[in-house]
Amino acid sequence: MKKKFFGMAAAGVMLLTLAGCAGGGTTDSVDSAAGPKSLDELVVGFAQVGAESGWRTANTTDIQTAFEDAGIELKFSDAQQKQENQIKAIRSYIQQGVDVIAFSPVVETGWDAVLNEAKAANIPVVLTDRAVDSQDDSLYVSFLGSDFIEEGKKAGEWVVEEYKDSTDPVKIIQLEGTTGAAPAIDRAEGFAEVTGADDKFEIVASQTGDFTRAGGKQVTEALLKSNPNVDLIYAHNDDMGLGAIEAIEAAGLKPGEDIKIVTVDAVKDGMQALADGKINFIVECSPLLGKQLVDIVKQVNDGETPEKRIITEETTFTQEQAIEALPDRQY
Repeated sequence: MKKKFFGMAAAGVMLLTLAGCAGGGTTDSVDSAAGPKSLDELVVGFAQVGAESGWRTANTTDIQTAFEDAGIELKFSDAQQKQENQIKAIRSYIQQGVDVIAFSPVVETGWDAVLNEAKAANIPVVLTDRAVDSQDDSLYVSFLGSDFIEEGKKAGEWVVEEYKDSTDPVKIIQLEGTTGAAPAIDRAEGFAEVTGADDKFEIVASQTGDFTRAGGKQVTEALLKSNPNVDLIYAHNDDMGLGAIEAIEAAGLKPGEDIKIVTVDAVKDGMQALADGKINFIVECSPLLGKQLVDIVKQVNDGETPEKRIITEETTFTQEQAIEALPDRQY
């Protein structure tokens, strides 16, 4: 089965406001004879990617807070952006006999073996934020997260609109996320699909900054030397875009003016840079998945079947919209 499920977007958005109400039949991961456990008896193992960005920190905090508020024990591990660490954590959760395993995959591939181990142990798995590229969709009960291709398309649409009256070539540097990660693959694909329809848009360089601010700065410094006449930087997350700002300023140029910047996430630091005119446009990717993840765990515990694909509802921000939204921004 492919990693994306566009056809279920409507159901996913509906579930954002009616989370936990999409139940139906029973899942073979639940012992129906024993019946559901009380919430304070449940144990959930969560294997996080790491703490590579402001988005990820907000995501971790929101998930931990949601489970604490629900009275459900959450075992947490930080993989430090290494797949082998996540696999080790998942196997540890299997050995401990947790009730549900949730994780945000570092990369898309290479999960079938450990997920089959969880399935054999009758422990349901929930994917959060990122997908896995597996032919067997029975290895997980639900995937909760954004549509990364759509995010890339939204970024591309802004670029096309911004340069619609220009006949000159538009030279673009792309700061990619972690190589092999779903958001990096999909955000690049969506952006290329939209901008690729017009030959004047040219991605002159594309390199991973690993979703980190330091990586974004380092890569931008190097790429600006070989591409001094670049018009725009498209960063797969805010942190890399913020690093690019530092590199652009160090080169004696004005970010947002001499070189325009488009990013994805909409964390506070990115939104502030947008409000200040140093970033030109941000596509939102919400990290606040905790309550929805709790609802999925409750559904599984009650013997219900969650929606297979739950898409979070998100927007985009211009400078004016960022100024308006910042005072009430949660992350």
